[in-house]
Amino acid sequence: MADAVVSSDLTWGKVEAGKAYPLGATFDGGGTNFALFSAHASAVDLCIHEPLTGRELARIRLPEHTDEVWHGYVPGLKPGMFYGYRVHGPYKPEEGHRFNHHKLLIDPYAKAISGRMRTDELMAGYVSRTLDDLTFDTRDSGHVTPKGIIVDTSFEGETIAGPGRRWTETVIYEAHLKGMTMLREDVPQGLRGTYEGLASGPVLEHLTRLGITAIELLPLQAFMDEGFLCRRGLVNYWGYSPISYFAPEPRYDRGRPDSILNRVRAMVDRFHAAGIEVILDVVYNHTGEVDHLGSTVSYRGIDNASYYRLVRNNPRYYVNDTGTGNTFNTSHPRVLALVMDSLRHWVDVLGVDGFRFDLATTVGREPHGFNPHGRMLSAMQQDPVLSKVKLIAEPWDIGPGGYQVGNFPPGFSEWNDKYRDTVRRFWRGDEAVTPDLATRLLGSADLFDKRGRRPWSSVNFIDAHDGFTLADIVAYEHKHNEANLEDNRDGHSENLSNNHGVEGPTSDPDILAARRRTTRNFLTTLMLSQGTPMLTAGDEVGNSQGGNNNAYCQDNPTGWVDWSAVAGDPELPDFVASLIQIRRSHPVLRQPTFLHSKIRAADGQLEVQWVTPTGRAVTNTEWRQPHFRCFGLIVRNAAARDEFDDAMPVMLIFNGEGDAIRFTLPPTRRGRYWRRVFSTAEAAGSVDMERHEPGAVLTIEAQSIAIFEKIRIKRGQAKRGRR
Repeated sequence: MADAVVSSDLTWGKVEAGKAYPLGATFDGGGTNFALFSAHASAVDLCIHEPLTGRELARIRLPEHTDEVWHGYVPGLKPGMFYGYRVHGPYKPEEGHRFNHHKLLIDPYAKAISGRMRTDELMAGYVSRTLDDLTFDTRDSGHVTPKGIIVDTSFEGETIAGPGRRWTETVIYEAHLKGMTMLREDVPQGLRGTYEGLASGPVLEHLTRLGITAIELLPLQAFMDEGFLCRRGLVNYWGYSPISYFAPEPRYDRGRPDSILNRVRAMVDRFHAAGIEVILDVVYNHTGEVDHLGSTVSYRGIDNASYYRLVRNNPRYYVNDTGTGNTFNTSHPRVLALVMDSLRHWVDVLGVDGFRFDLATTVGREPHGFNPHGRMLSAMQQDPVLSKVKLIAEPWDIGPGGYQVGNFPPGFSEWNDKYRDTVRRFWRGDEAVTPDLATRLLGSADLFDKRGRRPWSSVNFIDAHDGFTLADIVAYEHKHNEANLEDNRDGHSENLSNNHGVEGPTSDPDILAARRRTTRNFLTTLMLSQGTPMLTAGDEVGNSQGGNNNAYCQDNPTGWVDWSAVAGDPELPDFVASLIQIRRSHPVLRQPTFLHSKIRAADGQLEVQWVTPTGRAVTNTEWRQPHFRCFGLIVRNAAARDEFDDAMPVMLIFNGEGDAIRFTLPPTRRGRYWRRVFSTAEAAGSVDMERHEPGAVLTIEAQSIAIFEKIRIKRGQAKRGRR
């Protein structure tokens, strides 16, 4: 045991040895155990701070060091107190070590932190004015660095379990927690931009009316406003710059910081009560400490050589497979344990239903490159908690061999950018795209039909937070990112978009009509495709970012959802809701196994049929024609499945031509007819539901999609109802 070094007005008794596990600050009812991993430190000081003022009350040398974990137990120390660490060790950047005990450090296992994190020059471990990281800064950062908070992770009352949605019924809605409500007038002013506001009645009613089954939230793990943004007067709005993987981001909370977990859990419970799962976008590929000139606020000062991948022959610098300055070393066993423990915390304590892994190729990297059997991916597959939740990979990074779409292991879904690009190209009018579109419509079997993976492995999307909004895809051909203060150099330059004749806003009725039609074609293609559809928040109301395709630093109306945009297309929300309902009510549109055009279904007919406007099968020669842009797709229940034996086939007719096409309905078995149930040529999508006999010739409007369902009519009904 060791004596506490304390201020004159507060004293604890003897500090006990405590335990090396669990890591973090753990209250047991009588006191708090502290445990911190550092393989290269020479000593660790625990700093206790007063909650209201942040004033340091005590500095305690942790007395024990077991298996590279520094630990101690403070009797009588209760939840609500603030704390941090000062870690002693060598400051030798050229050897990979950046210890600086003048810098207060956030516990990687802190369950809550005292405030928002903004870069300050005092956080630098070197003399910041020199821009020389080999110098050593002796200024104290204690008053500018947020503190960890000792919390009690138990909740009063019962929590609500997630709805356990099957992948085949999942419709994802990607959203930014703050941006969802800042401009919603039906959400009380005091709740806008908060955890409580996101789960408020108006938001839940909107999502349930659309038919959304899962909301995927941009990062909620506490993150940093980086120095280069702060110097420009900007912020990290999206949150892809994490510091604390257990603590929820405090800028979305209006209550006491020591009870933030209660409000986050209450938010999740409200979504669960509405039948909606909560998926978190998580960033384990890098941290907000950025490159060698970044801040020392946690991992860098605790054990830089363990937590980060360093350049092998020059460990002063960081491997930068992420493009953000550093790469988290998830192949290190202690770093991997941190990741796994934090994921389980968000599931077990806060109730979330899944995760989307940002730049997931990085977390699948081993020292010699990406490995689908690598430590972190394999750990999640076998974990008794994480193997049962939804796992989604963003399957790329900027490192060598970083593009890995289709190569993640079974159990993971993946963002499918090939789907995004193909659908955009088709509706833009590019040549020779139709064969690839056919593959994407059936779940991208070329990428995912292996190792027993299912169509839901493909997360299909037209747009996401990163890039143009759907409204901007049809209104801009060039990015307009000047507000980001990077001279419009940031963001993608090739957006596969079409402004329909005018860049940006216009009052031309013909251009506006064309944009509305293309918007409906995008949304309909998305909801009719096999796989998991993902809608981006605001697409259903025509939200625009004014052509900014990289609004990561725009915590203002540019980055917030503009709900008033619906005035430009009032029928669009109902159109989206109708599409999702069609997907739900026609199981053949969301099948659990891949479909193939050479396999016959239970009724003896092919699972998939591709037909020309003449009603006959598409030939190989026609597929190869660069201008082949009008076709029908008949989808039946997969031969290998019997869940949907009574599900009737659906025919989807895509007309990507600039003119209306006369289309002959293909033959059916006796007593069966085609009924048109939806068309993007109609603003609301609804049609007259008239039934049509096989062989009937119908007009499919230019640049539109029509949905037909096959119906069975008894002989007497057919005779009476025939037209």
